[in-house]
Amino acid sequence: MFNIVLFNPQIPPNTGNIGRLCVNAGATLHIVKPIGFDISDKALKRAGLDYWKKLNLVIWENTDEFLNNNDTNKMHFATTKVKKPYFQAKFNPGDFIIFGSETKGINEDILNKYKTRCITIPMSKEGRSLNLAVSCGIILYEAIRQNFNKFDFNQ
Repeated sequence: MFNIVLFNPQIPPNTGNIGRLCVNAGATLHIVKPIGFDISDKALKRAGLDYWKKLNLVIWENTDEFLNNNDTNKMHFATTKVKKPYFQAKFNPGDFIIFGSETKGINEDILNKYKTRCITIPMSKEGRSLNLAVSCGIILYEAIRQNFNKFDFNQ
């Protein structure tokens, strides 16, 4: 279906919640090192509950390894630094929706290199960013909405 990618996640409960989201949405979770916590962290497991053992999880050693081994034409980079809203992107099965760390986002060099692949979630002037797990849910379910007839969901 789809791939959620976390570059350098820092907060275990966010990653646990995203893992739970991925299981329920039929998505694969890719975690790109370095990771700001132990992957066996109790908070991570607690947030993911019993879903963690059902998660399709891929761990990458670094950003270069991930980018060099996947089709960048299928990637969407979520950032607050562009104007193109996520709902103007065309999502296809197998696409990668990429998020940066909670503290730093995606590296500027990557955003500049893949500028046409960058998307954002519109927000009021009062906010600067959303919780990482919330952001993943918003964009992942837009991708599913665009492709709903191609997948088998319990209804």
